[in-house]
Amino acid sequence: MNQNVLVIGGSSGVGLEIVRLLSARGDHVTAASRTQGGIADLPGVSWQSYDVTDRNASLTLPETLDGFVYCPGTIQLKPFQRLTDDDFQSELEVNFLGAVRAIRLAYPALKKSGAGSIVLFSTVAVGTGLPYHAGIASAKGAIEGLSRTLAAEFAPVIRVNCLALSLTDTPLAAGLLGSEEKRKASAERHPLKRIGDAAEVAGAAAFLLGPGSGFMTGQVMKIDGGISTLKLL
Repeated sequence: MNQNVLVIGGSSGVGLEIVRLLSARGDHVTAASRTQGGIADLPGVSWQSYDVTDRNASLTLPETLDGFVYCPGTIQLKPFQRLTDDDFQSELEVNFLGAVRAIRLAYPALKKSGAGSIVLFSTVAVGTGLPYHAGIASAKGAIEGLSRTLAAEFAPVIRVNCLALSLTDTPLAAGLLGSEEKRKASAERHPLKRIGDAAEVAGAAAFLLGPGSGFMTGQVMKIDGGISTLKLL
C-alpha cells in the first residue's frame, strides 16, 4: 500500500536517501527543505521551500499523511567554554524547535490517517558522553525526550520513534571526513571499523514508517557501529 510521507530536509544526505527509497517503493513524498537539491524529477515526489528556523513558515500538505520524517541537523563540535548562548540556541532551533514546529503543522494530517508514524533523529552522544558535543547532545537529548512524550500522548493513533546515529557519511559530516586520515581514524573508533552509510539509515527510517514496525513506538534505536555499547579488548 502506497503511503503519503512528509520528509523535512530531504534534499541531501540521509534525507535525500530516504526520499529516494520512498520514491522507489512507490510512496507519495512531500519533501520540504531550503533547497531542492537532488530531489528534482524523482517519481512521486513533490518539493516545496521550507526553512525550519522560520517560525512563520507554512506547509502545503495532503489531507492525510501516513508518515513524517524530520532530518535537519547540525554538527558544531566545540569545547564547552567556547560555546556561546547563540551556539546553543542555533542547535536548538534546527534540531529541536524546528521539529516541534513541523510536527505541529503535520499533526492534523497524521491524525487523519489513523495509523501515522513519526521518525526523528538523535545522536549517540546523548547516551554516551563525548567531548565537544555539549551543544548537539543537549538539543538531541531534547528530541529523545520529545519522542517518548509524543509517543505516549499520540498513542494509539500515531507512533513516534527515533534513530540515534553515530558519524555517517553525508555532506553534513564532510568537515569531519575531509581526508583519508580522518576517515580512517573515525572508522577505527567504531567496533565495526567503518562509518555509517546514509542508505542504511534510510532503510531503518523506511522500516519505522511501514507496517513492519507497527508494534513499535517510543523507541530510540541506535545505528552506530556498536560505539555506544561495545568495548573491544
